Amino acid sequence: MNPVKDLPIAADESVRRVAFRTVGNTHGPVTRLMSPSDLGHMLKPYVFLDLFDIDLHNPRTGFSIHPHSGLATITVITEGDLRFDDPTDGSGHIGFGGFEWMRAGNGVWHGKELSGGTTPRAKGFQLWIALRSDLEHESVDSQYVEARRVPTTGPAHVILGSYEGARSPARAPLGVTYLLVRLAAGTQWTFTPPSTEPIAWLAVSSGALAGQTPADAGEMLIFEEGVQPIGLKASPDADAIFVIGSATPHPHDLHLGSYSVHTSADSLAKGEANIERLRLLLVAAGDRRTAGGSIPVFKE
Repeated sequence: MNPVKDLPIAADESVRRVAFRTVGNTHGPVTRLMSPSDLGHMLKPYVFLDLFDIDLHNPRTGFSIHPHSGLATITVITEGDLRFDDPTDGSGHIGFGGFEWMRAGNGVWHGKELSGGTTPRAKGFQLWIALRSDLEHESVDSQYVEARRVPTTGPAHVILGSYEGARSPARAPLGVTYLLVRLAAGTQWTFTPPSTEPIAWLAVSSGALAGQTPADAGEMLIFEEGVQPIGLKASPDADAIFVIGSATPHPHDLHLGSYSVHTSADSLAKGEANIERLRLLLVAAGDRRTAGGSIPVFKE
């Protein structure tokens, strides 16, 4: 289990209390804040969260090619930018406010579809969402969405779902709201999740939150289930950049493989068998690297 801090009990029951705080575990440029084997059981459909700070201009750094099934991945950038170069989606840059969405479904190999952008480094979050039984074996669906295409409301970019009338272009399942927020130093903002989404959490990339819900850079907070709005205030010293999410609870137990999350043992076996079949096709495909240095997602 990730390290958890002792928490004060709020006297005001109208305040959405924090159930857990964690700073995760850091290995090199990546801090793992949540995984399916620990806090993911509490926050499902949210099951995995990494905070990364990487230099993808250096060929010795970055992520290796790896598989997924039964889940979706969402990558948002909080500082800097990364480049995408894809046969279907074309090329461009994902900076603050943009994202990569990928539904792994029945099986996919990826990890190097993003390469170094115009900045020396890029910082951001990668999130996994466990898919419902009707989606866990669907075909792969990936999107690269630049910031100019992502709607905003107040200080929030709507990454998944809809919020205050703004709807994300991501082809994500219903019952999930995920926002990227830049809250100006010393200012306040209230997150009001849909009444059908009692699960809520946030994680801070830079700056800090003060007031009734304090949080430092690198912290993840998990709120008690409920329907209360969450009042947030940036510290007076700097803007606070964070992600915040809410969701309808995932109704299934988590069945875990090394890179897969499914709703049953049979579904996990099916997904992992397809991953192995795709691995053989990937090896046969040979070098797929683009001129920009990225390697597109491998799917059927």
